[in-house]
Amino acid sequence: MARLHLFDLDGTLLKGTTAPVEISRQLGLEAETVALDRAISEGLIGPPEYAAQVYTLWTDLTEAHVAAAFEGAPWLERIREVWAEIRRVGDYCAVVSLSPSFFVERLIGWGAHATYGSRFPAVPFTEPVDPTGVLSAAAKVEIAARLCREFGVASADCIAYGDSLSDRDLFGSVPVSVAVNADRHVADIATHSYVGGDLWEAYELVRSMG
Repeated sequence: MARLHLFDLDGTLLKGTTAPVEISRQLGLEAETVALDRAISEGLIGPPEYAAQVYTLWTDLTEAHVAAAFEGAPWLERIREVWAEIRRVGDYCAVVSLSPSFFVERLIGWGAHATYGSRFPAVPFTEPVDPTGVLSAAAKVEIAARLCREFGVASADCIAYGDSLSDRDLFGSVPVSVAVNADRHVADIATHSYVGGDLWEAYELVRSMG
């Protein structure tokens, strides 16, 4: 049976940072976004409020800023090699993130079968962000179920990789999970735990299963 590997982005594929922080760094607004990251991680604001506030910060954002943020971000090593191996053995891999879709979608080029992020307008912004398009922890579970149907994968054959509170619901809905450089919200409920900078090493924890 094929398996579906579901990857979070912020703090998981990106080590110690988030896509919004890396985007904001290009605009000299890193500190403001780190503060927003802290607020959402502590549950002081929700995803729609977070999205509205980063949208306001990104008034001058261009496609060049987004490209520079993506290329310069501190990615884990061997992401593309892991996804190539997942494809080689007939499994599927997807990225599901609360971060903006215009950033997450770039990972299709690295070999992901599918990517889902919060829907933001095209850059540069000429229209407001729609709060109904902003993903949540619960949405990750719904998207996982949808991907299982699309790929013909049983929910019992899903593996989730994540690091924080937004991954907790997903970890609770799949049989196998890998906490990657994780905080207390998921470290205690994950099947496996990995600390380091190489996705292949995290993948090795589940590679021989199935």
